[in-house]
Amino acid sequence: MNVDFKALARDERADMADFLATLSPREWDTATLCQGWRVRDVVAHMISYEDLDAAGVLRRLAKGRLSLNRANEVGLADYRDHTPEDLLADLKGHLQPRGLTTWLGGRIALLDAMVHHQDIRRPLGRPRDISPERLRAALSMALVAPPIRGFWRARGLRLVATDLDWSGGRGQLVSGPAESLLMAIAGRPGAVQQLDGPGQPTLAARIRR
Repeated sequence: MNVDFKALARDERADMADFLATLSPREWDTATLCQGWRVRDVVAHMISYEDLDAAGVLRRLAKGRLSLNRANEVGLADYRDHTPEDLLADLKGHLQPRGLTTWLGGRIALLDAMVHHQDIRRPLGRPRDISPERLRAALSMALVAPPIRGFWRARGLRLVATDLDWSGGRGQLVSGPAESLLMAIAGRPGAVQQLDGPGQPTLAARIRR
């Protein structure tokens, strides 16, 4: 079955925009799971890569002295003065992936949106029901996406979702809700505590490094 990853990413971004529209000004300044970033910073980060082609990405990396973290900060600098209303309008104007995030058929856009959506929701205590189709696609991408180092964290482990039909890898078992697996693969410490199995301590140790 062919999967339209760009459509899945667009739907995820639309859900995120609907959620952001419910936040108070104080919530927009709440710390997220991305260290040092508030809600507004995470949204700005997502938008900042949308209009970059390959050359634009290379220029940003050069400005960041080949550090992804510094390159991300370079992108954020253009949005420092944007209000929550501005950022929400920007996100709504970028629901359809373009630029860098369309690479790999839109898988980058889907994974980025889903992880960052949860980076915002978890600290606010606002869980949600996530589309199983989006979760399966994001989990599979998370295992191979270099920037989040999911392959390194999951090596030698068999990950099994307990609430949908998905598994990946080989080795010691780590099981739990699909969303928690995704966030643990992405390196979020709190999520790994919601997982079980003989491989859970190994995954937890890798996230702490």
